[in-house]
Amino acid sequence: MAGDDGLGRDFGRLWGAYATSSLGTWLALDSLPLIAVLALDASAAQLSWMAAASGAAGALLAVPLGPWVEFQRKRPLMIRADLVRFLVLMSVPAAHVLGLLSYVQLLAVAMVVAVSDIVFVGASGAHLKSLVPDGHLTRANSRFETVTWVSTAIGPPAGGALIGVLGPVVTVVLNAVSYALSALGIRAIATPEPAPPARPARPARPARPAGAAGGSRLAEVAAGWRAIAADRDLRLLFANSVLVNALIMATAPLLLHLMLNDLGFTPLEYGLGFGVPCLGGIVGARLSRPLVRRFGERRILLGFGAARAVWLVGLVFVGPGTGGLLVVMAVEMAMITCVGVFNPVLVTYRLRRPPKEALARVLTAWTISSRAAIAAATALWGVLAGVVGGRAAIAVAGVLLIGTTALLPR
Repeated sequence: MAGDDGLGRDFGRLWGAYATSSLGTWLALDSLPLIAVLALDASAAQLSWMAAASGAAGALLAVPLGPWVEFQRKRPLMIRADLVRFLVLMSVPAAHVLGLLSYVQLLAVAMVVAVSDIVFVGASGAHLKSLVPDGHLTRANSRFETVTWVSTAIGPPAGGALIGVLGPVVTVVLNAVSYALSALGIRAIATPEPAPPARPARPARPARPAGAAGGSRLAEVAAGWRAIAADRDLRLLFANSVLVNALIMATAPLLLHLMLNDLGFTPLEYGLGFGVPCLGGIVGARLSRPLVRRFGERRILLGFGAARAVWLVGLVFVGPGTGGLLVVMAVEMAMITCVGVFNPVLVTYRLRRPPKEALARVLTAWTISSRAAIAAATALWGVLAGVVGGRAAIAVAGVLLIGTTALLPR
């Protein structure tokens, strides 16, 4: 069990909850875009706009949540975020059965899930740091990274097969149920949660003219970004991480449309193309800790941070049939193996660097920035694909991704 090696029984419960929701999430990989294509005949542009709108709305609505999350107990927030995602996702099969499903509903569901994700991530990082001793954080994050890649390897092919047999909404139901089970697992954690930091008292200040902005409120909202900006290495890793995620994710709707619509791949083949390579993520996550012990955090962050950026451009060469599927698998396998090594080191580094009292706001600011950048890049690449074609747009993203290595701390 995950909690039997010094991490504690309650870590095992948290790990089990995460594993359940992670498997549900990856079973439902791109489920809303797939439903949009298969049930509503959406175009490539509509898929890009769905990803962009949900990311932008989620980031915008989540901006004031950083300070709020910081000063709340984290475990109840995580449970509520899980339950909100369960309820909103279950609205999709209900509408489908009643013949009421629409593109607008899928957009709304994607936006609510995005906001809930941001709340959960902002709360869960601070909660983990209070549950696991500092010396065990890298091991704990490697466990989470491993289960992510196991779920990613199993989920998409299984989800694609289920969609082929039972229709496009079945994986949405399973994803919703996984969030409900995650909430039950988190609720079972017995270790008392430390009290959240007290909100600083606002100093008295002169009355402002009507309509003037509240300085202390803005300062609270911006505290996460200020903490990142104050640390040179954290600032560079933040910029690199946000840009890398944005460029990779901007190509996802284009590749989905290219594979399913233009090249004739089935949902099962699409799932295999992204599931099988995630075995590399499992290997990478397993190697992460011993590599850090041998070479140190900084060398791993630099070396594997650069290595993860060079592969995306290879997706330009995907074609039809088995050969094209093998190209996708090879590119994704190489990139994901590097990400599997890099991510646990980045996550642990990010938990240790900020002041403790600003940690939840840093995590929320990081997530909001990443979601907003993904939304903007996805919208931009949807327009670019309309002008130059999906394959050329993927090539541009691949070249720019290589350039992000300049932002890694030396």
